[in-house]
Amino acid sequence: MTDRVLCVAAHADDEVLGCGGTLARYADNGSQVTVIFVSDGVTARSDDGTSTMERESFAKAALEILGVNDIYHLRFPDNQLDSIPLLAIVKKLEKCLDQINPNIIFTHHIGDLNIDHQITCRAVMTALRPVPESRVTRILSFEVLSSTEWAIPGVDTFTPNYFVDISSTIDKKIQAIGHYQYEMRTVPHARSTENVGNLARYRGNSVGLHYCEAYCLLRGVDRSE
Repeated sequence: MTDRVLCVAAHADDEVLGCGGTLARYADNGSQVTVIFVSDGVTARSDDGTSTMERESFAKAALEILGVNDIYHLRFPDNQLDSIPLLAIVKKLEKCLDQINPNIIFTHHIGDLNIDHQITCRAVMTALRPVPESRVTRILSFEVLSSTEWAIPGVDTFTPNYFVDISSTIDKKIQAIGHYQYEMRTVPHARSTENVGNLARYRGNSVGLHYCEAYCLLRGVDRSE
C-alpha cells in the first residue's frame, strides 16, 4: 500500500522547518504527500508587506521543491486560533481529511510557545480520533525553531523518540526554506537558515546519522491489511 502522508501546519514555513526533509523523502519514494495550512499567516503581522496571496505563492514554490502533491489553506486568522471554537477548526479539518484519507500524519508539538501550534496539534488529535474505520498508522509531532525550544521549561517538553534520516533530502529542505526568507532571521537568531542545518545535523548525530528530523510519536498503530 502506498503511504498517504499529511502535514498539518499552523503557518506556511512550519512544514519545511518541522518535517521538510521527511516530506521530500516520502515524495521521492512515491508516496502521496499533502500539506494543510491552518492559519493565513498574515493577520497578526501584516506589517512585513506580504499578503495572503503572496505567502501562499511562496508556500507553493517551497512545496514544489519537496515534491508535495496537494496544498490546502484553511485561512484562519494568524495567532488568533485561541479566539476560535476548537470545533470550528476541527470540522474544517475533517472535511479535508475525508478527501485526503492519510495514514501518516505530521503536526506540531503541543508544548510549543506559539498558541497556533498548540491548537493545531489539539485539532489534529481531535479530528483523527482512533475510531474503528480509521486507517491512521502514525501521528508524529515535529519541532519548529524559535517556538519549540522557546517553550515554558518543564511544561510539555519536546522529547523526541522517533527520527527520520534526511541525509538525502537536507539540500531540498534548505532550498525550500529559501522561499520563506521573510520568516527567517540572521545568526545568532534561532530561526536562521544556518541553524536549520545545525539542528538537522545535531538530531542526526544524536542517533548516529548525518542529518535527521526528530519527532514525538503521538500514536502508532500496527494494522493488519
